[in-house]
Amino acid sequence: MKSTPQDKTNLDPNSEEELTISLSKEVGKRRNFAIISHPDAGKTTLTEKLLLYGGAIQQAGAVKARGEQRKVTSDWMELEKQRGISITSTVLQFAYKEKTINLLDTPGHQDFSEDTYRTLAAADNAVMLEDAAKGLEPQTRKLFEVCRMRQIPIFTFINKMDRPGQEPLELLDEIESELGLSTFAVNWPIGSGELFRGVVERATKEVVLFSRAERGKQSGEIRLKINDPELKNLVEEELLTKALEEIEILDEAGCDLNQELILSGELTPVFFGSAMTNFGVRPFLDNFLELSQGPVARNSFDGPIVPTRESFSGFVFKLQANMDPKHRDRVAFVRVCSGRFKKDMTVQHARTGKQIRLSRPQKIFGQDRAVVDDAYPGDVIGLNNPGMFSIGDTLFIGPRVEFEGIPCFSPEIFSWLRNPNPSAFKNFRKGVNELREEGAVQILYDKDQSKRDPILAAVGQLQLEVVQHRLVSEYGVETRLEPMGYQVARWVKGGWPALDEVGRIFNCKTVQDAWLRPVLLFKNEWNLNQLKEDHPEMELNSVAPVVSGVDPVSL
Repeated sequence: MKSTPQDKTNLDPNSEEELTISLSKEVGKRRNFAIISHPDAGKTTLTEKLLLYGGAIQQAGAVKARGEQRKVTSDWMELEKQRGISITSTVLQFAYKEKTINLLDTPGHQDFSEDTYRTLAAADNAVMLEDAAKGLEPQTRKLFEVCRMRQIPIFTFINKMDRPGQEPLELLDEIESELGLSTFAVNWPIGSGELFRGVVERATKEVVLFSRAERGKQSGEIRLKINDPELKNLVEEELLTKALEEIEILDEAGCDLNQELILSGELTPVFFGSAMTNFGVRPFLDNFLELSQGPVARNSFDGPIVPTRESFSGFVFKLQANMDPKHRDRVAFVRVCSGRFKKDMTVQHARTGKQIRLSRPQKIFGQDRAVVDDAYPGDVIGLNNPGMFSIGDTLFIGPRVEFEGIPCFSPEIFSWLRNPNPSAFKNFRKGVNELREEGAVQILYDKDQSKRDPILAAVGQLQLEVVQHRLVSEYGVETRLEPMGYQVARWVKGGWPALDEVGRIFNCKTVQDAWLRPVLLFKNEWNLNQLKEDHPEMELNSVAPVVSGVDPVSL
């Protein structure tokens, strides 16, 4: 009897073909992004409002919670709640319009930019948040360069339009001239400051007017066509006329909306709004889903690994200790890169070659936890970390995979960390090792083995304060900082043999990092340039070489 082709609707749910279809479908549903901004641009507020519109929370908290106001969901550390800032990265997942969105929340404070660099390594898209009054600010430019280096799409949200600010055309011009990034305004503001009434959607020729919402709730929206006579009763004529004239200028002189250029990181779609009052958040989210890219291939030492590869793979981009003070836990955040992750699966650890059973995977939402049964490329899962994971580690099933590591950037502040109480050394050592593991700070050591005190190396002073605060609150250890007076660090290419070849060098201090590689510390750039002139043959790097397959030393 002649066989007939199998009807796709009756496929065995465990068949190879059905699993491939299921994986492709789940990958297609995923969107993943990180928000980059200067401090005080409103990043935490925008994060909260995106969660509000995604239905992940019922009421948004204010940035500095007081009295009966809710704490923000994404800030969980006590120091963050005291200061009203974000100094750690968390991962927040929510569903919106049949898509699963992973929002990688990053530190807003510039002293924690290295944590943001690592988070951007796990992101497929970035949202650049700007204050309408201040325009581009130093931290935003710095993080933009990381996005450009990784060639990821950048979406721009110009925030605080309900306050006095720069002219919208000037803000676009600044992005184009200073970042070399083409812009396309997806919507255009009607008025600004107290006269901010809403936006014009350029694609649909609709005016979206917002009504102020009750604190923490979604704002109301009224949508009308540009030629609707009712508009005259709702918006001042001069405000609407000015907005339409500016749109005409953009239509004639501006760029077209080109998705290829967006995905290559050459064109940024721009949105206007006010996160605090909910103006423009929903239009941004709707357009982001249309224009952003889903999970993309990740580079490994053997070439790109595509998300639809059937075997599971992922990499650790962040470690965090003591997220739950009651349990003193340690969590490794893993970005799923390919295949399907399943609870209780056994994976290979690329660096150590060991097999690990992942029995307690978690989905982390601020301080809330939920057990994960499965996850797909673009998702982030939290794994219990009993000290076996390091940042950049690869986990995989099937043929061996090892993803390219995540580099360490050059610190600018260096201090000895002293433990004045010898009886607390055990806790001191444990705290320092665990905080180094999670990347809270870089740890350097003196060449002299008898000097056991570690050197904290950080981008900003607040990083050092956080380490001291956490050593007290999480490990019960009081410490003392002694500034060293250096501002520049460089890794020696070729390691100790290259340094020995040069012989004696002056005006710098030689220390070693956690992988026992030589690091030169300079008081300033002038001393660094002097060494380069004296020893042009010596190659120095401002970014630490990526390590693969080697464990760092502990204190």
